[in-house]
Amino acid sequence: MIISDSKKISEIQSEFNAKFQNLKIEFYTKQHEAGEGNTEKTQIDANKTIGEIRTVQSSGELSINAHQKVSTLEGRLKEDYGLNAQVFRKSGNIWLQTTSTDHWTLSEQNEQGSNSFA
Repeated sequence: MIISDSKKISEIQSEFNAKFQNLKIEFYTKQHEAGEGNTEKTQIDANKTIGEIRTVQSSGELSINAHQKVSTLEGRLKEDYGLNAQVFRKSGNIWLQTTSTDHWTLSEQNEQGSNSFA
């Protein structure tokens, strides 16, 4: 996934969801604490560009693979690009923040999301 100033949040969300159909990623004005979630009022509009919201000015390719832990992905987005991100997992008809399962891999999260329909 390429991270650049001109890219919209919605584009990153689409690319992420294409890889993990039962997961989504949201961006926030503040970083959440370990084991805690973000509030909807701090969620950033998906029409904003990365350049408008980030605090670290670097561009590049962010490698995302199924064996990566959620906490690793969120940490890399924060450290490398200054982006406060939170992964969500589908559970039936709702989206759950993965705060208590950030130690799971993206694959485990995605699999759990697909099992929620069984």
